[in-house]
Amino acid sequence: MARSRVKMRDHVAESSLHWRRTLVSFIGIVVLMGVLFANLYHLQVNQHQSYQTRSNDNRIKVVPIAPTRGLIYDRNGVLLAENRPIYSLEITPEKAGDLDATVDDLIELLDLDPELRERFFEEVRRQRRFNPVVLVSRLNEDQVARFSINQHKYPGAAIEAYLKRHYPYKDTLTHVLGYMAKINDRDVERLREENKLANYAATRDIGKLGVERYYEDLLHGHAGYQEVEVNNRGRVIRTLKYEPPVPGSDIYLNLDIRLQQHAQKLLEGQRGAIVLMTPKDGQVRAIVSNPSYDPNLFVHGISSPDYKALLENPDRPLINRASQGIYAPASTVKPMLSVMGLNEGAITPGTRYFGGPYFQIPNTKRKFRDWRRWGHGWMDVYRAIEISADTFFYDLAYRVGIDTIHDYMSRFGFGQASGIDLHEEASGIMPSREWKQRRHKQPWYQGDTISVGIGQGYWTATPLQLARATSIMVDHGDTVHPRLLNAIAINGDRVTMPISHGEPIRLRQDNYWQVGLTGMWRVINGSEGTARRAFAGTPYVAGGKSGTAQVFSLAENQQYDHKSLREHLRDNALFVAFAPFENPEAVVSVVLENAGGGSTNAAPVARAMLDAFLIPDQLQPDEDAIAHE
Repeated sequence: MARSRVKMRDHVAESSLHWRRTLVSFIGIVVLMGVLFANLYHLQVNQHQSYQTRSNDNRIKVVPIAPTRGLIYDRNGVLLAENRPIYSLEITPEKAGDLDATVDDLIELLDLDPELRERFFEEVRRQRRFNPVVLVSRLNEDQVARFSINQHKYPGAAIEAYLKRHYPYKDTLTHVLGYMAKINDRDVERLREENKLANYAATRDIGKLGVERYYEDLLHGHAGYQEVEVNNRGRVIRTLKYEPPVPGSDIYLNLDIRLQQHAQKLLEGQRGAIVLMTPKDGQVRAIVSNPSYDPNLFVHGISSPDYKALLENPDRPLINRASQGIYAPASTVKPMLSVMGLNEGAITPGTRYFGGPYFQIPNTKRKFRDWRRWGHGWMDVYRAIEISADTFFYDLAYRVGIDTIHDYMSRFGFGQASGIDLHEEASGIMPSREWKQRRHKQPWYQGDTISVGIGQGYWTATPLQLARATSIMVDHGDTVHPRLLNAIAINGDRVTMPISHGEPIRLRQDNYWQVGLTGMWRVINGSEGTARRAFAGTPYVAGGKSGTAQVFSLAENQQYDHKSLREHLRDNALFVAFAPFENPEAVVSVVLENAGGGSTNAAPVARAMLDAFLIPDQLQPDEDAIAHE
């Protein structure tokens, strides 16, 4: 059998293949090394600043610092809203050793609610162990003292102090100052929309109502911060930079706390409101709504039972009756309607009118009765205001019409916000044809106008609007907006706020104002004046106007009987007044819910407020009303 021939290897070809493969591998390695170095260059040179910033973000932490809130004073420098320290007990878990035993011992030592234990450990599970966790947020002085004596037994436990708002006059100023409470989701959303959220990064509370809310930006201040270096676990190693916060500005209000307390006493036991302001500059010296509530309940978080009690209280203490309570203005607006009639030529100062028991629109059967069953007989505009004759103003309203009434009374501020520096204000209703069509889908009838002619029907107003309208009256048409803010403390100095003017009312003859004012003088000083008894013996001369507003409609021949009606169906009592007559320094409006006649019940309250303002020596601060806890 023949043997196969053995083929010889081609070493040259193999060597050539090897070098080709080596070259390709080398080129691949060079390319890959080039890509690697290119990436390294990109990361370490081109992107150096970006990654350096990221590294610093991981190493450096910015901690916001809350500013101290500004204080609120009355016009005389009496502190109305202050910042008081509260003490909380905090425990750092990693330093506490046996955490369970520590918590149990502290609850027993300080006589705390056992439920705090569960809430504490829930918070511990959400936090890192080197972060302190609050066991109890409010300690009294006795608890602080007991812990301080035994602090050495509890490593990792410490008392921290925080500032919280406190209102020493409690319910006397609630509806004016409002209150502060914990920032909620709605507050966060509003702050985000206003691009202010960053300034509240370290702030826990915010103004909710009243002056606290209206002047939140002034009172809050600007947050500071500190840059701290942290390790990879988030623990602070050292502080790198500190920028102190800018405290909020202190503000001074036009209020006089003595007048405010006096007004509150006058309203004790009844629902109502009082507003006293100076007509020349619109300074609100007292604005009280009763009943009220203690705003300190909300500062630390009101309990569900307490809040439920406020919500379900039939007297509605949460409403600021001075700026949100809407009432028929009744006869208090008759002087303004007289000025309107004079300027429109519907009446003259010498017009004579016979007031019978009722007024009837021609060719109709409905009778609009006067408050006096047998009428008032012959009268001019002065006497009509003095005795508050309804028939005179029924006739006036019928002849001028609702369009004219709406136009003039809107200029007096009815049906619109007064401009006071509070968000909580109702505009009331100054009815018109368009309003009724829009609201009730009905046309305006002449009978609607007749009721409006004596401040009833669809017409509603707030006590604040009544005070402002009376102020416009006594200033002969010059208008100023009511104002609570008097001054802001800037660098230790009180910078007074300017007067805020509105569009003035100009009449064809300026003496028309005096006709209305003289009628108001006769209300208090005339022989038939409805308030002559309430103001008897005053050392000053005043003018005013009473009002008695029905809260439900009587049948055509039904007589009003105060005693037979349930309390909430009785008439509201109103009174507006000013003094001194020749150069008015104060205007006051009073509304007492379901109190009956205005001249009998509201006029004495108005007189007491003017006495307190014009004779200040008899007005002393009520120290008992100040909380010193």
